[in-house]
Amino acid sequence: MIPVTVSPVRIEAFLDPRLSRWMWLVKWLLAIPHYIVLFFLWIAFVFVTVVAFFAILLTGRYPRSLFDFNVGVMRWNWRVTYYAHTALGTDRYPPFTLADVPDYPAHFDVAYPERLSRGLVLVKWWLLAIPQYIVVGLFVGGWGEGDSWRGGGLIPFLSFVAVIILAFTARYPVHLFDFLLGLARWAARVAAYAALMTDQYPPFRLDPGGQDSPVDVTNRA
Repeated sequence: MIPVTVSPVRIEAFLDPRLSRWMWLVKWLLAIPHYIVLFFLWIAFVFVTVVAFFAILLTGRYPRSLFDFNVGVMRWNWRVTYYAHTALGTDRYPPFTLADVPDYPAHFDVAYPERLSRGLVLVKWWLLAIPQYIVVGLFVGGWGEGDSWRGGGLIPFLSFVAVIILAFTARYPVHLFDFLLGLARWAARVAAYAALMTDQYPPFRLDPGGQDSPVDVTNRA
């Protein structure tokens, strides 16, 4: 048996037991304040990643404060997309914070790497990741900041199917939820790799379900 490597990227979500049958129709509207904030956060994310690129190239280390900021942006984005686009598995409004919120039903984290390859940083985000970009493009309908309704990808289509079933039956299809989380988890691992946050190549593997394998975060500040 081939052992399964634990990913440094952890993405989790928990389905609300009582979802509104129709609230999903307006969540994208309610999330507009988050979209505005995230627009500027993603701009900052790009600049921080460029600085981190040169830091890794020169020192083999991703500056911890920059790493934590970028993880926070991806965490914020995951909470918003989970609420408004990907799965729509909660009616609880996302908090405005980069930090993890333990009692919120969506979580994102990346284990901090003590050392990163100075050579890989030159090629992993564009050359090595090309096969992953193709696959994730099918999932989300294009490469961008998280998952959204645009582009006709597999994730937005299945999310729409799930909420239509919810509207007519008052039940969210659990198996479809698990599959959606597996797709989102795959995309998140590729995003972290492309953002230079890990040297571990994302596996071509679907890990469905709301709970992810634990990562070692004992060295988190």
